[in-house]
Amino acid sequence: MKKILFTAVMLVVVQAAWSQHKAGYLKAADSYYKQADYYSATLYYEKYLVAGTKRTDPMTYNPYAAPGPSDRVTTGPAADEQQAVYQLADSYRRLNDPAKATPLYEKSLTYNNDRYPLAAYYYGICLRSTEKYDAAEEVFSAFLAKYKSTDTYSADAEKELRNLRFIRQQLQKGDLSLYHLHKAAGTLNAGGATYAPVWAGDKLLFTSTKGIPVMNRIYQSSDTVAVTRIPLVQSSKVHQGAVSVSADGNALYLTQWTTDNGKKSAAIYISKKKDQQWSEPVKLDEMINTTGFNAQQPFIMADGRTLLFSSDKAGNYDLYAATLDATGKAVSVQALSALNTAADEQAPYYHAASSTLVFASNGGVGMGGYDLYFSKGTIDHLSPAVNFGYPVNAVKDDIYFSSKTQTANVLDDAWFCSDRSAECCLELFSLNMTPPPPPPVDTPVVVAVTPVPTIIDTILRTPVNEAVAIQQIYYELNEYTLSASSYPLLDKLAEVLLSHPQMEIEISAHTDSTGTAAFNQQLSEKRAMNCVAYLMSKGVPKDRLQYKGYGASKPVAPNTFPDGTDNPEGRRLNRRIELKILKQ
Repeated sequence: MKKILFTAVMLVVVQAAWSQHKAGYLKAADSYYKQADYYSATLYYEKYLVAGTKRTDPMTYNPYAAPGPSDRVTTGPAADEQQAVYQLADSYRRLNDPAKATPLYEKSLTYNNDRYPLAAYYYGICLRSTEKYDAAEEVFSAFLAKYKSTDTYSADAEKELRNLRFIRQQLQKGDLSLYHLHKAAGTLNAGGATYAPVWAGDKLLFTSTKGIPVMNRIYQSSDTVAVTRIPLVQSSKVHQGAVSVSADGNALYLTQWTTDNGKKSAAIYISKKKDQQWSEPVKLDEMINTTGFNAQQPFIMADGRTLLFSSDKAGNYDLYAATLDATGKAVSVQALSALNTAADEQAPYYHAASSTLVFASNGGVGMGGYDLYFSKGTIDHLSPAVNFGYPVNAVKDDIYFSSKTQTANVLDDAWFCSDRSAECCLELFSLNMTPPPPPPVDTPVVVAVTPVPTIIDTILRTPVNEAVAIQQIYYELNEYTLSASSYPLLDKLAEVLLSHPQMEIEISAHTDSTGTAAFNQQLSEKRAMNCVAYLMSKGVPKDRLQYKGYGASKPVAPNTFPDGTDNPEGRRLNRRIELKILKQ
């Protein structure tokens, strides 16, 4: 009996110890979560969710497993465990690891309460980020049907549905073979986040969190193989990165920042090169680094007088351009209103050879997350922003663009950052886009057009003593007086005769069979004679002109059909004037 009692007491003690141990995991996880130390939070939420569970092997409880039939119960886990699952999902999402966040958000949706109204929204984002487009569309549609508030989340869910349509269109583009995308070598992407590439001459400068302790530091590489820290003083408690180098290579603009309880405090600094070393960074003035707000991601343009940067002084992150004087002090700052949206715009870069401003934004319809956009023109006159589309952008974050090329093709020898193939962090990618071949030049096809011969051409080509019918000489019915519409042709005929003084011609007139033979003979003679008289009036000598009337004696077509009915077309052809060259 004593042995049984002792065993029961020990079980109670062990259970109490497990409960205390588990509560300690939860307390630590919640503390890290509130401090925005999401990596540490994930470690302790996982310990909490596993602690005290029955298991035959270490993987019996898997917080990433999608819920099966046994999970879809009406009671659900205890409230603390529900909160732990939801905040573990949120931590992984904030660490840009949607693959791990997805099953946790799905599990949160099985709980029979309304504690997590945004679980479906974030679940849809994670589905889109893991390329499950059909499922994401269903989840966003269901979220909008249930979510009754009209706010940022409902607006963003509607935008996500538009994003999904955009994604499907982009994946079907016909020019994808023109893009050549390569993940940078492991010497550059050496763990942690690697981002913000900038070319300074033949050196690639970039920011990385590799190493212990985890800090953002600035590195350089001349051959993308050997990597070293740049010679720049850095405090152990201050992050440095996102640099820009002046055109002469002697000024380095950079971002320095600290994070305290999840709150970031960032400002832009400048360092000067002396004896191959960079001086202690100096904070730029208040006009750029507005007190109480963040300024970051500087880009100094080739003129050395214009500094682009991003700041949250208007609420979300927007793009700004500062005009600098000869000493580097800002004299004015303007927001790039043509590009800024109600969301965030970051990491500006200007490619002078193509007059293109490239930046990242999560405010427009795109592939999802941050997408890279471009705008053409000068800083004072920028065109509307255009999404680069796929494959420059993917369904996660794409940001920090730089181009090494001096050509007008900004995507030739370009570098940028993306977490498209990483579990959590940005990595470096290189990109070459071969422009499509120009459309073939339409060489004018020279078609030799043979002009339609005029009646004068026909007359001149006709052999001697061969008659040519002339239809352009007109008379009224049963009249021999020339119609005025006949004059143009007779005028040209007179010109030909005057330019060919040896030429002699005969003009003959013919009628159809209407009327008596005597009438037709007389009518045809007078018509021919009137033609000759008109030519004589234009200066053609009489002795070179002859005329004859043939009446209806020389028809060229039947005047009637075989059944005796009238043939109008035949009569028309028979009423004619003919010209015959007697001598060339």
